[in-house]
Amino acid sequence: SLNSLNHDMTLPEFKFIWYMEYSHRMWGRAVGLAYLLPAAYFWHRGCLSPPLKGRVLALCALVCFQGLLGWYMVKSGLEEKPDSYDIPRVSQYRLAAHLGSALVLYSASLWTGLSLLLPQHKLPETKQLLRLRQYAHGTTALIFLTALSGAFVAGLDAGLVYNSFPKMGERWIPDDLLAFSPVLRNIFENPTTVQFDHRILGIASVTAVTALYFFSRKIPLPRRTRMAVTSLLAVACMQ
Repeated sequence: SLNSLNHDMTLPEFKFIWYMEYSHRMWGRAVGLAYLLPAAYFWHRGCLSPPLKGRVLALCALVCFQGLLGWYMVKSGLEEKPDSYDIPRVSQYRLAAHLGSALVLYSASLWTGLSLLLPQHKLPETKQLLRLRQYAHGTTALIFLTALSGAFVAGLDAGLVYNSFPKMGERWIPDDLLAFSPVLRNIFENPTTVQFDHRILGIASVTAVTALYFFSRKIPLPRRTRMAVTSLLAVACMQ
């Protein structure tokens, strides 16, 4: 497929793609060893408490699962599609699963690391604080969903369909938004709908983070928490 679609590709151009893929695999394997080897060492030395052992096992299992998902994703790009003359690409569903799993792994690793390094704040459980925590969890879910929708954009090359903002072409809502049947299929397989959803989710995420920031300003919070909320707003705006 690569040869028939890119017959004018030079050897250095092919090497660039090959080394990108190869370095990604090697980096993934290095990450796996960075989890498994220290985990085995600290487990053997008796440094881990029973609750931490559960976390370490879960993280190591997730690392292995992440590698398996990567192989499963790449495999979909090498399969010949019947009656298809399109550019060979991996399944957008598997790509989203691979990215989602990576985000869960990264978040769980960071959460575990910070919980060990930093003492937990003992704050009075006021109604405002509980609401802030709920809102923060909701914002996290929205950001996660936005990232997953980005995987569908990448998997379908949906970013190439429209390149104007805030309108898509000349319209706010494009004509071919619901071109596929059944309607639900558009959300995952129609490049126009996938890009439209990603835009809406992105705007919603930035709005939610901004609202979270202003809501947090009304509550007395520790310096570390205040820094985290401010950093979140800064990163959301930069993104």
